[in-house]
Amino acid sequence: MKFSTSKTELQQALQKLSRVSPTRSTLPILGCVLIESSNERTTLRATDLELTVESEISVSIESEGSLAAPLKQLLDITNELAETRITISADDRNKIEIQTDMGVYNLMGKPAEEFPASPETEQTKKLSLPAKTVKSIIDKTLFAVSRDDLKPALTGVLFRFAPKSITAVSTDGHRLVRYKEQNVDTLNFSGDVLAPKKFLSYLSSQLSTGEIGVSIGDNYLTTRIEQDTIITRTIGEKYPDYESVIPKDNEKTLKADKDSMLAAIRRVSIFSNRATHQVSLNLSSERCLITTDDPEKSSKAQEELPAEYEGEDLVVGYNAEYLKDVIGHIGSKTVVVRLNTSISATLFNLEEAEKDDTDNLMLLMPIRLNA
Repeated sequence: MKFSTSKTELQQALQKLSRVSPTRSTLPILGCVLIESSNERTTLRATDLELTVESEISVSIESEGSLAAPLKQLLDITNELAETRITISADDRNKIEIQTDMGVYNLMGKPAEEFPASPETEQTKKLSLPAKTVKSIIDKTLFAVSRDDLKPALTGVLFRFAPKSITAVSTDGHRLVRYKEQNVDTLNFSGDVLAPKKFLSYLSSQLSTGEIGVSIGDNYLTTRIEQDTIITRTIGEKYPDYESVIPKDNEKTLKADKDSMLAAIRRVSIFSNRATHQVSLNLSSERCLITTDDPEKSSKAQEELPAEYEGEDLVVGYNAEYLKDVIGHIGSKTVVVRLNTSISATLFNLEEAEKDDTDNLMLLMPIRLNA
């Protein structure tokens, strides 16, 4: 195998793949990048066995071949090079030589046969979706995904496709997000896909403009962005009935400027208990207060929030970290908070006038206040 390519092209591909390759693994081969070079195309592939990314690069090829090369070492030397032409060659013993204007570098590779085969994906439905729409959906839902591997269904985002819309849902048991994009051409596809967090995080980092190809199978989800193919195993679990936990009787309403409310919570929460992060909303027709009290450190804080509140007086406590997350992901200038009691779920959504083709509803469970 022998080919040459630009430093920038190789570097960009390796940087993408390094996000997939595990830093620690019981399988050393997963720390490698599979290089396959033929007269048709040259590709680089990395995997952690759940997520696979393949990137095609432009090369001038002298001879075909394939092998697995140490990804980190290859990326490290590429990062240290000035812009130059790089020639990579390998002999039958998988000894790799990297030639540049600066010098010659040698390292050992491994046989291509040792690298895991690319997943055999059965593609039952193919879609083309706006990259901007997909990125928006991911960015609005990913933060609420659970980290608890004992609840695998909650470690991903549910995508519910309908003929003209996509609804995405995530929850960790403390908070829930339901984000809906209307007027999306799904080619009349209806069905559920449960996509894992790592795949969505990687995908979001690669999206900008244009369209992305999406292929949906029974066990795999494949996306195509320009010269990159991203494949993930979907989560084979049934997602909980999320609609049943969204309250229908939250009639107390708080409206506040998003930035002002978020800033006040950030300031007050500095003085909250480090274990509980507890802050309280003290709501009445006269005024709305954000407070915290930590007897352990003899610290407390209080701010009055400019807001409109309709309903009976109410005091409700929240984990400030969760509360900041929820409000920070509201996509409008005004936060609308709908409440019922101090122990029932609170709803956060957009001001009605600020909705366009999206509906962003979030749920947050309160915490019991210290006596």
